[in-house]
Amino acid sequence: MKITEARVIVCSAGRNFVTLKIITDEGVYGIGDATLNGREKTVVSYLEDYVIPALIGRDPQRIEDIWQYLYRGAYWRRGPVGMTAIAAVDVALWDIKGKVAGLPLYQLLGGRSRDRIMTYTHANGACTASTLDAVGKAIDDGYQAVRIQSGVPGMASTYGVAKDGHKYEPADADLPTQNVWSTEKYLNFLPQLFDAVRSQYGFDVHLLHDVHHRLTPIEAARLGKELEPYKLFWLEDCVPAENQESFRLIRQHTTTPLAVGEVFNSIHDCRELIQNQYIDYIRSTIVHAGGITQMRRIADFASLFNVRTGFHGATDLSPVCMGAALHFDYWVPNFGIQEHMPHSELMESVFTFDYRFDKGFFTPGEAPGHGVDIDESKAANYPYKRAALPVNRLEDGTLWNW
Repeated sequence: MKITEARVIVCSAGRNFVTLKIITDEGVYGIGDATLNGREKTVVSYLEDYVIPALIGRDPQRIEDIWQYLYRGAYWRRGPVGMTAIAAVDVALWDIKGKVAGLPLYQLLGGRSRDRIMTYTHANGACTASTLDAVGKAIDDGYQAVRIQSGVPGMASTYGVAKDGHKYEPADADLPTQNVWSTEKYLNFLPQLFDAVRSQYGFDVHLLHDVHHRLTPIEAARLGKELEPYKLFWLEDCVPAENQESFRLIRQHTTTPLAVGEVFNSIHDCRELIQNQYIDYIRSTIVHAGGITQMRRIADFASLFNVRTGFHGATDLSPVCMGAALHFDYWVPNFGIQEHMPHSELMESVFTFDYRFDKGFFTPGEAPGHGVDIDESKAANYPYKRAALPVNRLEDGTLWNW
């Protein structure tokens, strides 16, 4: 079997997605997600100009060899653009292998380790009252785990909170929207929010929160300590993680579980975090961390240190990535939880998928491969539309972490 063709499909049915399709001389094809939110066309260029020409004529069943070729052969290793491109190829090749074998992806990985996959959803509101209403709706929908985000008094906007009743989508403008951030107002408000949620709904539901990289280590340590009475499932991305040692200081001061990793693209980004047990959950994604091939290495390494998976699953990951992630979740022994931010009906009209959701839990389906496909004719009706992620500034005008 040989790869005879590969092409990139870009569509914007509600938001931008990049999909790679690899076709073989036997007519079997596979698809992979190549979406890098806010920088989509950089990956398109990388694939079309450098990766696809090097794939033609290769045996698609040699997944590991092709992964090493694309990683080592580029010389310029790691980075979100290159690793997202590698991930797209990798997932497409695993899809092909599953179709050739007539097996769902999770069977190729070693079979399922659980009966269903627990997910968490997002509950957000402009104020405490509306956030409480959103939490109640999520519980009524069957979720056992809910991520809580709320507007902060004195701040016009903040991460994770939709405006005017729309679904939250951070990439909201042609050029970056500018937000204003106050660490002091946020830190003063958040414990009150979680106190209100626990007072109304008790401790039977898992609660999560995403700081989105906005604190310093000592500020994050203070927040984790103050949230301990509310028994969070995790506190996510509390500081930027370029300096992995930052988490040592946080860990020394709080027992609140810590999660990080959605922006990571290599095992080296999280090696110290895992082996020093500074975190409890690794959130690297298949689409940005080199595909299934490298995520297996990350997950196996994490299992040695009692760190569990918690894949990023926001709407900037296409149904292709979600399908592959759910097969991975079904198999991986050190599974923690899967994020679920539902795609729009418009987006789901472009993709078909075999995975199923029911009352807070997923199953990946039994179709060969990862079970997701794209309708290219429908995708062509929704051309690319540039959309940028916001930037943050402090109240004095200093640029800050978004």
